Amino acid sequence: MSRRLLRLAGALLLAAACGLAQAADIVDGRGRTIAFAQPPQRIVSLLPSLTESVCALEQCSRLVGVDRYSNFPESVRRLPQVGGGIDPNIEAIVALKPDVVLLAVSSRASERLEALGIKVVALEPKSHADVRRVLETVARLLQVPDEGAARLWRTIDAAVQAAAQSLPARRPPTRVYFEVSRGPYAAGASSFIGETLARLGAQNVVPATLGPFPRLNPEYVVRADPDVIMVGNRSMQAMVAYPGWQGLRAMRTGRTCVFGPDESDVVVRPGPRMAEAARIMARCLAEKAP
Repeated sequence: MSRRLLRLAGALLLAAACGLAQAADIVDGRGRTIAFAQPPQRIVSLLPSLTESVCALEQCSRLVGVDRYSNFPESVRRLPQVGGGIDPNIEAIVALKPDVVLLAVSSRASERLEALGIKVVALEPKSHADVRRVLETVARLLQVPDEGAARLWRTIDAAVQAAAQSLPARRPPTRVYFEVSRGPYAAGASSFIGETLARLGAQNVVPATLGPFPRLNPEYVVRADPDVIMVGNRSMQAMVAYPGWQGLRAMRTGRTCVFGPDESDVVVRPGPRMAEAARIMARCLAEKAP
């Protein structure tokens, strides 16, 4: 092949590659539209579930920095940490020269980063539908083929269903209280945790009307008197009962599941590991349900 033809072929390949990197307008969880001339190659993530979503879409190599709580998959532990979602180190983020920062809608860092000319995409999944939507949004941002996010969601959904089918089909509903963190902050029926519990055939004692993750008066749980208590205990502090909890049936009979750091990370993060979370909660129900 002549040099002229080689140059022509190279030009055609370059044009084709450039065609793949198309401009994209992303609508984030704030309802804002962020325009990207090309897919971001340098990403900072300030929310563990978003970090995991990027990696589940096989784009971990684009991450250049994460928050202090992002610890899965193992490879992200070697990345620079830039604080937490609530207290990020803005200077450290700027130094990483990100094309985009992924963070929670509730993060107070958005305006500061945008004032410095850094693009921000705010996403905060709270339900199963939100998780699917976030996966689709991240895939669109990274220009992963549409089928990638759809296939990932089908895998998650099928595994949650399999966890449900692992439990006896005919059994009275188990009334469950799930504590996300001390407060107590609970996972309500409208949260992704509550939706998973419902698919496992459990009845959440915290109704959807109270919101996804309400802070409760401990007396509320006393009045509800759940059959099983599940607790996310990432800090591994001793589980000190709230006033009046010693009389709860679940406490008296040992029908409690206190998830340690690793399992807590899985069950309280709305992302690609929701299938594993469903298996953990199903195992608790199988062992503790009356």
